[in-house]
Amino acid sequence: MTLLPFHKSILEEIHDPATSDLLILARGLGLRRIICTLMQIYDSRQSLILLLNASPEEETAIGDELGIMGCRWPGLRIVGYEMGKRDRQDLYKNGGLISVTSRILIVDMLQSDIPTDLITGIIVLHAEKVTALSLEAFIVRLYREKNKAGFLKAFSDQPEHITSGMSPLKNIMKELQLRRVHIYPRFHEDVKNTLETRKADVIELYQRLTEPMEAIHHAIVQCMTVTLSELKKSHTTLELDDLTVESAYFRSFDAVVRRQLDPVWHKVGPRTKQLVSDLATLRRLLTYLLSYDALAFHAYLETLVESNTTTATGTAKQYQSPWMLTDAANIIFSTAKRRCYVLTAPKPKSVPERQVIDIDDEDAWAALDEAHGTTRSDSNDKAKGKEKEKEEKKPWIPDNMSPILEELPKWDLLADVLQEIEEEIMRQEAVSTRPPTRGTNTVLVMTSSPRSSTLVNEFLSEMDTTAAKGSRGRSMMERKLRRYLYWKGENTRHKHPRQLQPQLSAPQPQPSSQPDGEISEALKRKDKTRQERSANRRRVRGGAPAAVVPSKPAKVEARNEADDIATFLQVASQPLDLLVPSDADTLLLEAILSSEAEMDYDVHYGLLVPSQTVVVRAYTDDTDDQILAELQPRFIVMFEPNLDFVRRIEVYRNSNPGMGVRVYFMVYQLSCEEHKYLAGLRREKESFEKLIRERGSMLLPIFEDKHTGRSDAVIKTISTRLAGGRKELSTVASQVIVDMREFRSTLPSLLHASGLLVIPATLTVGDYILTPDICVERKSIPDLVASFNSGRLYTQCELMSVHYKQPILLIEFEENKSFSLETVAESAKSYAKPTGKYPAKKSTGPTESDRASPSIQSKLVLLTLHFPRVRIIWSSSPYGTADIFNDLKVNTLEPDPNRAIAIGAEEDPEAGAGINAAAEELLRCLPGVTAKNVKYVMSKVGSVRELCELDRAGVQSILGVEPGNACYNFVHRGERKKGSS
Repeated sequence: MTLLPFHKSILEEIHDPATSDLLILARGLGLRRIICTLMQIYDSRQSLILLLNASPEEETAIGDELGIMGCRWPGLRIVGYEMGKRDRQDLYKNGGLISVTSRILIVDMLQSDIPTDLITGIIVLHAEKVTALSLEAFIVRLYREKNKAGFLKAFSDQPEHITSGMSPLKNIMKELQLRRVHIYPRFHEDVKNTLETRKADVIELYQRLTEPMEAIHHAIVQCMTVTLSELKKSHTTLELDDLTVESAYFRSFDAVVRRQLDPVWHKVGPRTKQLVSDLATLRRLLTYLLSYDALAFHAYLETLVESNTTTATGTAKQYQSPWMLTDAANIIFSTAKRRCYVLTAPKPKSVPERQVIDIDDEDAWAALDEAHGTTRSDSNDKAKGKEKEKEEKKPWIPDNMSPILEELPKWDLLADVLQEIEEEIMRQEAVSTRPPTRGTNTVLVMTSSPRSSTLVNEFLSEMDTTAAKGSRGRSMMERKLRRYLYWKGENTRHKHPRQLQPQLSAPQPQPSSQPDGEISEALKRKDKTRQERSANRRRVRGGAPAAVVPSKPAKVEARNEADDIATFLQVASQPLDLLVPSDADTLLLEAILSSEAEMDYDVHYGLLVPSQTVVVRAYTDDTDDQILAELQPRFIVMFEPNLDFVRRIEVYRNSNPGMGVRVYFMVYQLSCEEHKYLAGLRREKESFEKLIRERGSMLLPIFEDKHTGRSDAVIKTISTRLAGGRKELSTVASQVIVDMREFRSTLPSLLHASGLLVIPATLTVGDYILTPDICVERKSIPDLVASFNSGRLYTQCELMSVHYKQPILLIEFEENKSFSLETVAESAKSYAKPTGKYPAKKSTGPTESDRASPSIQSKLVLLTLHFPRVRIIWSSSPYGTADIFNDLKVNTLEPDPNRAIAIGAEEDPEAGAGINAAAEELLRCLPGVTAKNVKYVMSKVGSVRELCELDRAGVQSILGVEPGNACYNFVHRGERKKGSS
């Protein structure tokens, strides 16, 4: 792995263990390369280096890269939830490079399982996610309380996330207790001088959209504009001017809109919530238009129409998406369907009393032309073409369907590019007899998503190189059309089984009961209407196509079309054989057996020559740098634009001097793809400029030891038994016992920041133990609803009432959100009493309010009636909860952790120390083993295997006669019965 000059300058600034730094680097410039080099510098058994905030994928990639660099013994160790407490303690004592999750580390630091004072340093990834409520800020506070000499290095490559709010950079540095920040954008002098030394050969290919795609694209943007304006109209008091269609191209747009509306979300009606959801849907539609094939895009639109009118329970949806009722939406649906196929009026059946002239009869038109004295030289050709088309029409396509199957324009462009690359490779081989010393002829094609990669893979594997442009992927599209027809027919069959049942059973009755030519009256009327329409059609000179079915509303048209397809599938002789492809494994086996004699092993199973290899991958993160280094491609095709990968190619080109790299940069012209790429480039540049300005005018806080000068903090209780109520010294620090599961929330961090000593423990009863008498069960609003529905809250309140004098239910709301359980729509119900002038109607059954499930308020009333001693505390935010806890602890005794752990437990809490938790859980699942006797069983046998190897008498001596029989039969006879059956 080669380090570029700007990489070396960055490492020179941040590698010193005596300093703590924050590095903000532009994406694609090799951040992982810098982190791995830094960890290699610090790798030693005498030092303990912790890696925080790394995802499982990042942990694996960093570990592999460190192994390539030589850090193998022992390398990067990963601490997970499956690792026991003793193993973690031993791992920390041995030192080295360790990756650990924030939740595990905070518990280990609070329980002193990790020697905090011996930590050499902490490396924090994704520093942009650090806030005052995050666990990383909690970890840094504990770290700095006991360790002033250790370093902390934080890294981020997301400058756009550090630009919202007041002084975001200062807040991150304050929480991480840092005083130095290094900012390296792409336009930094060192980066610019390095990357502009050697440039890749870039060929920009701007592909225009097809006319139907342009119409759909314009209509989607129009719907987004209308939806955004409606959202702004409904909330004029909020600052929504920053929300534009351009910003709606990015995924973060949904979060920004929701964050703006969070303070008034309880006042927001269903219509506004629907608008927010519609913006996300329209943004996805723009992306899918350019990346999905025509059939997949049309199928997705049909699911949108269905979900807009019907809820998950099957009832009619009350609040529908407004954009679907606009003219632009009609353009989207009709044009998307026209990209796939066109439905024509079915040919009328011959009726003896009426002669219907076929307007498409070429011989009749030829005779008419001859009578007029005109010649039509192309009439024969057209007739032959129509005959050929009739011959080529697949039997699984309905008669009134004409497949269009428009292909994405970039597919043809990609085929041309690959052809050009192949010719270039052949030309270079002809000119030079020696192969290139650096790089391979493997072609790397990069796409935006795994789905796009799969689609491009299918196109390249089934491409017909001899076909004309626009139809090279015809076989693939026809296969997708077969799947689409099968999917549509199956959906209709499941929705309307009764309507389609007579058609399925029509051929089954006896022939004598119904003549072959006899049809129902409804079908007669339908055929007659179609024949009249067909006879009244206008003749168009030159053989016009059959009349297109008149347009209908999207919902009605889709339903009728689905019914027709389902009917066609059931009338067809072998619908499953026609629509569902045969088993791929069977076809492959037949092909191998048929060509077994002349089969060449290398042709079918040998390694491919690099010049014949095309690797299709989706953009990921810094793993792309490793792919470039491994494949060493000289030809790279960017099927879709990506700003990060452009930088990676620049770094890759400069890391390999002497190797020519050609890049084909493909983008749809005048589309959201181009706009999104340019907008992303502009957003990143503006974000870096804002960070640089903030760094120039930032006031850095002075960090001081919060525990110095608190001599009066130990004076906690006032005893009224002593004369004058004088103060009494307490040597025990003010503490609160917190359940392990509560470290998912932000409250333990705020309690520690407020001066309380947080003691983690596994509690059976309650979440927080404040005093020997006060137990608190904390519930967020979603957790409160789930606990009521499952009945778990009843059990928890019952246990608290049994073991504590003052059980408390804490209902905690989120900060910057509504401090209300009901929305405006719920509170606006009419509570007016009926008057004598208009008496109430007699009730014929349960009303809508009777059928509705009880509200949260009514459930809370029932809970307080059932448990009178349970007190309910309402908290507006975690900050308010921390203040409430401090007030409740004034002039009270401190809780005992050992007693809190033992309360509610059925056995001695120390009896399970050092026991394999997974084995104990397995033992509890065996018949005859209960929570009361599990510890006794564990004291008699050393392992589950030892219990399974005992005879019947031995198991009965431990568990008793009946439980022993049940356990023995389960272990020894269950598998035998299964085998015999």
